[in-house]
Amino acid sequence: MITAYCVRGGTLTSVHIGPGQALPPDTVWIDLLRPSEGEDRIIEAALGISVPTREEMVEIEPSSRLRVENGARYMTGSIVCNSEGERPSLAEVSFILTDGKLATVRYDEPTPFRLLAATLDRACPGGMKGDRLLFALLDTIIDRAADIIERLSADIDAVSRQVFEREPTRTGDSQRFRVILRQLGRRGDLASKVRESLVSIGRLVTFLATEGEAQRFDKEQKALLKSMQRDVGSLNDHVSYIGNKITFLLDATLGMVGIEQNNIIKIFAVLSVVLMPPTLIASVYGMNFQYMPELNEHWGYPIALAAMLAAAVVPYWFFKWKRWL
Repeated sequence: MITAYCVRGGTLTSVHIGPGQALPPDTVWIDLLRPSEGEDRIIEAALGISVPTREEMVEIEPSSRLRVENGARYMTGSIVCNSEGERPSLAEVSFILTDGKLATVRYDEPTPFRLLAATLDRACPGGMKGDRLLFALLDTIIDRAADIIERLSADIDAVSRQVFEREPTRTGDSQRFRVILRQLGRRGDLASKVRESLVSIGRLVTFLATEGEAQRFDKEQKALLKSMQRDVGSLNDHVSYIGNKITFLLDATLGMVGIEQNNIIKIFAVLSVVLMPPTLIASVYGMNFQYMPELNEHWGYPIALAAMLAAAVVPYWFFKWKRWL
């Protein structure tokens, strides 16, 4: 799907481009979402660029992700998607800057694209061109990463309280520790994806900064690039701290699990010691006494079988009740 964005009436207006339609002359941003081969050719013919394929976008070599060809700057970065869901992922997005126009190629729907489009749909500054749109989009991506990190930090603090500030329970902590381990695993996965995204965006911003003289960015744009570089660096430090805290909480939780297991083993050991003397006496004498009232009872044998069954079932249900099994 091709969406062309044009500045009209002080707002950024979206125009969907169908088969056979040409780009509006006042287009400043072309967004390709899951483009087909025919849509690739439309953009290539209109802008004189080569639209990267999905396989080219996932390459990790810097020379493939950040390059200049025929005056056009090709930049590919990773953006976190579905950060609030159960399975966050990284979406590869290519930014192509050429002749004052911005083209983006993506196969997912990261939130920053929707946020920027909604913001500029209400009010768009005059003189908006592709380079300014690119800076605004990168700034939105960095702000979104900061929001994710803030939410991660709050979630990790909540998990920390679950680990260290709990009230004693009669049912044990096995199930609670399983939940905590799952939470830490999800947060750790999201933190690693945010960090990978920030690293790729940081490389992209640095590439733009080094190309600033050739692009002849104005003073405001160069200042914005430096500000984004500082933001990316500070956010990287913060997410690294969060990663270390997640590792600490993971180790602490596993230590708590070990303590819980040791307490259960201690109970078993005490029970074994308590039952050892009666077992020793019974094994020595064999319970072979002349006067045993149960021997003359008609239901003595079934009662003995029922007692053996109860001796096996009652401890099992007791352990289940205590959440030891």
